[in-house]
Amino acid sequence: MATDGKPSFGKKNKKTHIICRRCGRVTMHKTRKICAACGFGDTAKLRKYNWQTKAKITTKKRK
Repeated sequence: MATDGKPSFGKKNKKTHIICRRCGRVTMHKTRKICAACGFGDTAKLRKYNWQTKAKITTKKRK
């Protein structure tokens, strides 16, 4: 009988992500051929969202 506990974690040794040609990070999915960081392989535009960067504080709020 197979368990879902600690013995199952010993099987987690497959590489799912490789180095991306566009951004150079280890975020390119091997089977899907899509980069999780920059979106290479899926779109020509760079993957970017507003929630990735903190909102810039205006000078009025700083004072």
